[in-house]
Amino acid sequence: MTAGKKYVAYVSTYTRGNGHGIKIYDVDMKNGRFTEKDQVQITNSSYVTISHDEEFLYSITDSGVESYHILEDGNLEFMNHASINGMRGCYLSTDYDEKYLFVAGYHDGKITVLRLHGDGSVGDITDEIYLKGMGTVAERNFRPHASCVKMTRDNHYLMAADLGMDHVDIYRLNSETGKLKLVDVIRSELDSAPRHIKMTKDGRFVYIVHEMKSYIDVYSYKEKNDNPYFTKIQNISTLNDYHATGSAASALNFSLDEQYLVSSNAGDNSATVYEIDHRNGELKKLFCLPVSGDYPKDVALFPDNKHLVSLNHESGTMTFFATDLKKGLIVMCGPQIKIDSPNCIIFHGVPRE
Repeated sequence: MTAGKKYVAYVSTYTRGNGHGIKIYDVDMKNGRFTEKDQVQITNSSYVTISHDEEFLYSITDSGVESYHILEDGNLEFMNHASINGMRGCYLSTDYDEKYLFVAGYHDGKITVLRLHGDGSVGDITDEIYLKGMGTVAERNFRPHASCVKMTRDNHYLMAADLGMDHVDIYRLNSETGKLKLVDVIRSELDSAPRHIKMTKDGRFVYIVHEMKSYIDVYSYKEKNDNPYFTKIQNISTLNDYHATGSAASALNFSLDEQYLVSSNAGDNSATVYEIDHRNGELKKLFCLPVSGDYPKDVALFPDNKHLVSLNHESGTMTFFATDLKKGLIVMCGPQIKIDSPNCIIFHGVPRE
């Protein structure tokens, strides 16, 4: 429920100059706007995530990861830094017991597992996996690129998208040692480039957005005899039939109530909203409309689904829209906000003062 709640928004950015890679905004739910509240000194925050108990925020940085305690007012208190023993990551997430932090490395094709301490700080590396293989000899799909790492909701398996090899590797997590063991592979079309993964809270359905072919694959999931089973049930485009050439799908986010799924398209510079049928997991496209910015790297619905924000990476802006999901419309609501190279956004509820 969002009635009467107050929210802040965390926006991660690449840093060019002042080094403040995370911006914190107060969220005006009524008018669908942000007001800058604070900023955090961190270099090149490629991605941020919040622990499932909503007490800690973790961020990618140039030399590894950093952990922050989320204060009552939504500001962040630095806790510690940990190395990932590799190149800067592009995505991170925690398991559902808050025991491990997983980092995906796009540049070096590496998955890193780090232990989390009881106080939320990041500990030592428990496993490192370099993805292997050779894809098509193209601009970037010629070697592994780990682009996303997400646990299944039963906390048994890590789903790791390999954008370069066009598949999602499934690893069994040893919850005691923090080690991973490959047990399955979800194969996508050649040169489709699986980018991000989302799973419903009930653990039944998985959504994988594919960057180069601009579509979402929907899978059902179940575990049987201690093995994971993923069954493909839908393929749906992130674009309209008419769209810009050279488009690439980017974001993938649930609405807070998980009734909707949002994606975006660079090149086409559009946002797409789907309604989720929780009976069978299938998506119904409500609209795909322009976001008035260049390269929407992330888009998200406000917690009450009445507004939408687009993080336009190349134009260095955030644009805001009032939404009418029943009619399939978004209408710009006020001027853009300038922000250098935004990467991703998370809304977080805080107590009212």
